[in-house]
This record gives sequence, structure tokens and C-alpha cells, in this order.
Amino acid sequence: MEKVARINLKRITLDKSVTAKLRPTPVVKWVGGKTKLLPELTARLPKTYNRYFEPFAGGAALYFYLAPQKAYLSDSNGDLIGMYRELSINTERVLATLRRFKAAHCETHYYRIRSRFNGEGRALVGSARAAAFIYLNKTCFNGLWRVNRKGHYNVPIGRYANPKICDTAKLKRSAELLVSTHLSVGSYLKAAARGKKGDLFYFDPPYHPLSTTSNFTSYTKNSFTEDDQRLLAETARSLKDRGCYVMLSNSDTPFIRSLYHDFKVEQVKCSRAINSNAAKRGSVNEVIITGY
Repeated sequence: MEKVARINLKRITLDKSVTAKLRPTPVVKWVGGKTKLLPELTARLPKTYNRYFEPFAGGAALYFYLAPQKAYLSDSNGDLIGMYRELSINTERVLATLRRFKAAHCETHYYRIRSRFNGEGRALVGSARAAAFIYLNKTCFNGLWRVNRKGHYNVPIGRYANPKICDTAKLKRSAELLVSTHLSVGSYLKAAARGKKGDLFYFDPPYHPLSTTSNFTSYTKNSFTEDDQRLLAETARSLKDRGCYVMLSNSDTPFIRSLYHDFKVEQVKCSRAINSNAAKRGSVNEVIITGY
């Protein structure tokens, strides 16, 4: 039987203490990332749980905040998981390449690295590819990770005076946590198949669109449809029946509320910053869904 990881909820606060400064932080920016929603998420955690699963890893803000001893991170984005894996096992190589990228950063360099990342010319592999993933993410428009149907990354360069391309201390702390984490590429269904009584699952899938023009699911070349949302709800229900703790995030729409009618569904406010028109950015309604 695996040892239960006990969490003192009184210590889960977003303050500026020394403890908070030493906490691992997300390696990359991610559309829909949960850093700003951490107080709402942590307030709803079970007091104890066994293993931690985050099948739609993305920027994994909750994972890095909790720093669980036994964790499983997975995502269908192979480059994302590959970056986490390389950072954990070849930390110094990744950092050394990032420093070179930082020194060479300019518009020409950005598009050269993007082309090589997409397999053009001298393609990037291993730790160099992981460093390129972080570099492109930190210097692209709005921290957006988007690929086309061919799986090619196609986001233009962002407008930053001094982007934080290589924060050595923070990256090393995050790498130390990743070393003890099980990392895998694949569907959330594979992660769910591992679930046992007492495990905690946090699902942060591509959101159900609030409108026909707000649909963004291009983290990989495949989209996340309403049928996928239905299957995820069935999977969450199965895990709950198995005795797992299940928490999910999604947009606040009638469709999502209907899928989780037998779960606890709570509305929260979260700021969005993906719109290219700053005037159209702001707070939107989301839901946190719990099955315990």
C-alpha cells in the first residue's frame, strides 16, 4: 500500500514568504494555465490523497505548486512531455542551450529556431529540442503554443523587451521535482486506467467553447470535440465510483453543467489574456468540478 501524502491546507496560500520563493514553478506559459486560479483549486483539495495524476499536463501549475512526492504527468503533446523529461535528466545541457539562445535572441534567430523545431534544415533533437521548446514558448506571441494540421508550430514572435528565457534557479528547482515524477505521452484514458482508490486526479482539458468563435484546442494537431468532453465526463464518473478523488476545470456552459450534473459544480472567475485585442480581455466564468 502506498503511503498517503498529507497536505496541510493552512500552508497552501499564495504569499511572498521564503517558502513560496523556493517552491517549484511552471516551466512554460500555457493558454488556460491555472496559476491565477490556484487559490480556488487548492481550497477544494481533499485533505489527504495517495498519488497525484494530471493527465492534461500543459503548464502543470497545480502540480508544481503542490510538489507531490508521487505524481504522474501526461499529455498528448509529445514535445511538451519530451521537454519535461529532458529538463529532468539533462538539466545542465538544456540550460546551456537556453543561455546560447538567450544571447542570440532576435527576430531572425526566433524564426530560425522555429524552422529547425519543425524539422527544417538541422532539426533539433534531445536537450536542444527541449531548450527550443522553452525558448519559443517564452518569446512567442502571448505565450501561445499552437500547431497546424501537420503538427508544425506556427506562432509568430512576441513583442517583449526582455523576455525571461533562462531563469536558471527556477528551472533547476522545477527539474528536481520532475526527476521523481512519472512522465508519459498519451491520452488521459491511459492515466485513468492506473487510478486506484485514494488517488487524486486533476483534469484540465481543452475547454468547451463559450461561443463558436472562441474555440481553441490546437495544442496538438487534433481537436477536442463535444464527444471527447462526454467521454471525459464518463471517465471522471468511473474514477469517482472507483474511490478516486476527481477534480476538473472547464468553461461554465450549460453543456458542461449537464455532463457533470451529479458532481459538485462551482463557478469561479478567471482572467483570460489570449485575445489579441487587449480591450476584449478580462474575467470569464469557469467551473471547478469535484467528485468528492
